[in-house]
Amino acid sequence: MTIEIVIGLPHLNEGPILARARAMVQPALISANALSRWSKARGWPEWRGWRLGQLANAQGLASLDLDSAGFVAMKRYGGYAWSIDDYFRLASAFPFRRIASLDYCTEHEIAGDREEVLDRISRTIRANRDCRDRARDLGLADRFMPVLQGRMPSDYERCAEGLWWSMQPGAVVGVGSMCRREIAGPNGLVAVVAHLDRILPAGIRLHIFGAKGAALPWLKAFGERVASIDSQAYGIAARRDAHRRRVSKTDAFVADHLQRWTRLQFLRLREPARPMPRFTPPSDPVPALDRWESAVAAARAEMRALIESGDLDHNELTAGWIEQWAADILQTR
Repeated sequence: MTIEIVIGLPHLNEGPILARARAMVQPALISANALSRWSKARGWPEWRGWRLGQLANAQGLASLDLDSAGFVAMKRYGGYAWSIDDYFRLASAFPFRRIASLDYCTEHEIAGDREEVLDRISRTIRANRDCRDRARDLGLADRFMPVLQGRMPSDYERCAEGLWWSMQPGAVVGVGSMCRREIAGPNGLVAVVAHLDRILPAGIRLHIFGAKGAALPWLKAFGERVASIDSQAYGIAARRDAHRRRVSKTDAFVADHLQRWTRLQFLRLREPARPMPRFTPPSDPVPALDRWESAVAAARAEMRALIESGDLDHNELTAGWIEQWAADILQTR
């Protein structure tokens, strides 16, 4: 089975990019942020709902997947501007092929330390469960795609364990925080996929969000485990090319890059599968902690467990609350 190349679309405006995607008969993906309405009437951006009318323009595409825009939401707005109910109003407005869960990305510019990575894994587990429940309520369970998060390969295993209910043969599971990740290395894209390939049951397939096209010959080595990748890398290439040539980056210009990029990915898929690179698996660092740091770590661990169990909302982890929780722990010791 061939790895599917999914085109990440910057918008659903009628024009050259959308027309080219239709003509190429390639599956596509759109970010929730690309369909958002924003207002600056008060001097700062405020989310005002969805541009649902644009979804009519998606008719004629081979298929369309929906992504929650986790990285953009964290990077630009400091968190999701939309709730799970809001997100599923969008998800139910069009027959999307796959509806990705909300998740909490772990890139270095978002999660600055190890504790924050672990916090975001727990929040991802809870967000997945809440999204699954909403998908079931709306009759969208067959289109819901769970999403795994992590920094190290073992993190993704931890996340998969928390989402055991989704690990059923035939499921397609998203793998997040991939687009800025190196291909090789102990925490590289290939290492994460190889670890998931070892620990996941047979029949579960992976969608790699934002995978570099250069990784395709390595991903081929995993047989049918990798279902698909998506990328909007052609947009970055178009911006660089336009700057180099001192021309305008029109949608027609971007559409040409989209077609060239897609052809290149198919050429990469024809290359022989490359063997797994050798590296030493990373270990999870365990720093020495003083009494206060130990209490903070214990508070975080307890709060993560409550988030995963549903006793705390996945957005209720704040620095002030963690410190108060840690102080309470110290008083009881």
